[in-house]
Order: sequence, then structure tokens, then C-alpha cells
Amino acid sequence: MNVVTSAESTRMQAIQEKVRRGERLTLEDGVFLYQSDDLLTIGQMANEANMRKNGKKVYFIENMSLYFTNVCEAHCAFCNFRKDEGQDGAYTLTGQQMIEYVEQHYHPGVREFHIVGGHNPNVPFQYYVDSLRALKERFPEVTLKAYTAAEIDFFSRISGLSYREVLQELMKAGLESLTGGGAEILSDHYRKKMRVDKADVTQYLQVHRTAHELGLRTHTTMLYGSIETHEDRVRHLIHLRELQDETNGFLVFIPLSMQPISPKAGIRRRNSAYEDLKTIAISRLMLDNFQHIKAYFINIGVQLTQVALTMGASDVHGTIVKEKISHAAGALTPEGITREDLIWLVKGAGRTPIERDTFYNEVKVYE
Repeated sequence: MNVVTSAESTRMQAIQEKVRRGERLTLEDGVFLYQSDDLLTIGQMANEANMRKNGKKVYFIENMSLYFTNVCEAHCAFCNFRKDEGQDGAYTLTGQQMIEYVEQHYHPGVREFHIVGGHNPNVPFQYYVDSLRALKERFPEVTLKAYTAAEIDFFSRISGLSYREVLQELMKAGLESLTGGGAEILSDHYRKKMRVDKADVTQYLQVHRTAHELGLRTHTTMLYGSIETHEDRVRHLIHLRELQDETNGFLVFIPLSMQPISPKAGIRRRNSAYEDLKTIAISRLMLDNFQHIKAYFINIGVQLTQVALTMGASDVHGTIVKEKISHAAGALTPEGITREDLIWLVKGAGRTPIERDTFYNEVKVYE
């Protein structure tokens, strides 16, 4: 008796064979996976790929998210964090004011400051340099992971310096890594439609390329769940994969689930858990030259983060303390989490929690 196999099943089997052999997936493979409803098979493949790279290790860091200013010249359609100068709620902190804030929340286990903010044209580039220097002088043992590629492009425009010169000035002040934000979807059509009036696709990638050439290891993201197509998402991943082939400078990829503009928004305005898990899994499968894929609990919640650890994710970010950007948009998740809760979360998924530093050096294993 002959078994009739559907074209979809045959295609999925072919992709499974590619994954088992460690062969690179194509654009067409990625789009097919997005269009498939076989989440379990996709998740199993991603888990297999991740286990080959990381075994049962899942990483996290003791960090704090800091925001020097929310004043921004850009008007991205999806952002509810930005303010105009003088608008109610707008702020621009001095280095000393930020130090005072940090001292209220700081404890000796903090290893990283994650620093992003608005593109504030009312202060000079030197303000952004001095902000880092003030933190580094007060907390020399804490790694400064600061600014997005879009911010670096903005600094270049207001200072007249090249990307390389901007980065070199920031590195002198204490910069040790770039954050991943500002990527959104790496599509010029998307960026025009969503009013992403900041670094374009080429500029975003060139900033990271330049950072890698200067010896900085960086992070990168994808903000999914609005107007982009599945093909846009996969092309985004391929852009990053190609740059990683060239420089090997990315530490981790972070899929960011789009948040609605208000915390009161209903579930129809949010990405489904199904879409979030599928995106994490497909990211793991497409980005074969990235060591880590992050499940970001701020955007998808702590329980879905646990599930994601069986579908390709190997990092659960960090303690954060007080996240502001996703929560300004409408995230319903905690603004931060304790080390103990992160350890519980990872162990609850049958994995081994590894406390790390910014560069994925292992600090402590929690058996």
C-alpha cells in the first residue's frame, strides 16, 4: 500500500534533512516555515539546532536598563516612548542625575548597563560621550552596552564625524558594546511606510560593520508584528546572516514582538503566542552563524519565554530593573525580574541557568 505524502510534508522533510546535515536554509525555506502551521516540527528543528550549539545551557545577566533622554527627533509610527522637547513627561538627565538613579537601584551583582534613548537634537554629541564617561568613572566594573546603530548614525549627523570616529570617541569614554535596537525591519519599503525616519537599512548594517571592525561585539534585533510580510522578516534575517558571515561580530539576535500603543489594547492588537514562538524558532534555523537567540520576556512574558527555551532560544536576557520602551507602548509584562526568578524560569524548562557577562563568558552555573 502506497502512502500519499502531501507537497507540504515533503518540503518540510527536505528542510528537516537540511537542518540535520547543518545545511543553510534559503529565503524560500524560511518563508515556507512561516506559512506552515506545523509549529511543533519547526520548534523541534530549532531545538535540535540550538542543542548542537549550546546544549541545555541558557544564559542571563544581571543588568540595568538606563535611559538618559526620551526627547527624539524621529517619529516612528510604533513608538510611544519618544517625546518632543518641552512636552509633558519629556526629560534629559545629566550624568550626575543618572548616577543618582543608578545608586538607588544598584547592587554589586550588576554587570551591565543597557543604555538607549531618544535622538535628542537639543544636546550636542559631547553630551552622549560625557554621559557614558560619568557612568564609567563611577561604576568602572560595569560593562557599558550603549546606544543603537540608529543612535550612532544620529550622532554622526549632529557631530559631522564618521561612524568610525563617533564609535572611537564613545569607546574612549567607556563604550564596550552596542545594543541591538533600531533595526526594526530591515526593509526600505517598511521603513518608509512606518515612518522610521532614522538610519536606513544600509546605514544600520554599516554601523555594526564598523563597530565589528573596531573590535566591538554587538547585539541585533528584529521588531516584528505590524505591516511586514513573512518574506520581509526572512530577508531581514538574511541581511544579518550575511553581515555575520563577513565579520562574526554579533553576539546574539533578539526577536522583539511588537507591542500595541496602549496597555489597554486587546489580544487582537497583540502578536499571538503561536507567532512569537514560530519567529524565535525560525530565527534559530535561519541564523546558523549566530551562537544565541534571545527570548525577551519583556515582550512575550515569562511563561512563553520558558516554552521558547525548547524552541531554539538560549538566552533570557537579564534582570533589567525597570524597562521603559516596551512598557510605554503597552507591554503587560513585569518591568524587571530577579535573578532568583530567572533561575527558576530556566530550571522550570528543564535547562541549566548560566549567569553570564555581556560577552557570554560564564560567571556562574546554577545546577
